[in-house]
Amino acid sequence: MSTVPRLLPLFCLSLSLSVLAGCASAPPARSDALWRLIERDCRGPDAPRGACLQVETAADRRNVLVKDAHGHYQFLLMPIDKVSGIENPGLYRRGAPNYFAAAWKARRLTEQALGQTLPREVASLALNSPHGRSQHQLHIHVDCLRADVLEALDANTAGLGQRWAPLPVLLRGHRYQARVLPGAELTANPLNLLAYDLSGVAAVGQWSLLVAGRADVQGAPGFILLATQLDPGSDNDASAEELQDHACSVLTGADASLERVR
Repeated sequence: MSTVPRLLPLFCLSLSLSVLAGCASAPPARSDALWRLIERDCRGPDAPRGACLQVETAADRRNVLVKDAHGHYQFLLMPIDKVSGIENPGLYRRGAPNYFAAAWKARRLTEQALGQTLPREVASLALNSPHGRSQHQLHIHVDCLRADVLEALDANTAGLGQRWAPLPVLLRGHRYQARVLPGAELTANPLNLLAYDLSGVAAVGQWSLLVAGRADVQGAPGFILLATQLDPGSDNDASAEELQDHACSVLTGADASLERVR
């Protein structure tokens, strides 16, 4: 039996300011709560400690992993350095770490927490825009896709190619741009594909990005990238985390009504 879910009480207890509203009777999170967690538990000679599960400090891999307090199967991949979020210009410079590649490898923790195989097409990574998040430290949500989103993708992605194009259907009531990316691993940086091929670097902070595993029509492994843009005239705050299910009901049969917390 996996012991990963037992980290949830530790995470709630260790954040007196509460990183996320998943902790019972917790006060609203301060926008620097995740950064304070990194400073306390993920930095220094005796790290990782406390709520920090993993620290990587190689030249091209400077990231940490923590258990999110919301849902049993959600983990957060974050830079060990201070990086505000998707809008940070340093993410798009030559040689910047590929945080999505590291987050994809971290899906093993979701699988361990589930206690069963996590199919490639169910695994997902979400990064919200500044308008659709509560924390101003870059954090990629590692968790399962919603069952209805998975069904919509199964029915509507056969015609997609390696250029961004509108998805034929709305997801959670919002318009998404989509493209496929071949390969078993994320050797290409999804953030660069968003910023340089769709949004423009200057406007990337208006967008949110989700990456999910997917096979092509021949069954070869790949990914689908989904991006949505802030629409001030609607309820779309560019939060692709809305496509995730923190109860992973597609595999567990649990109630998928857990409120998303960003």
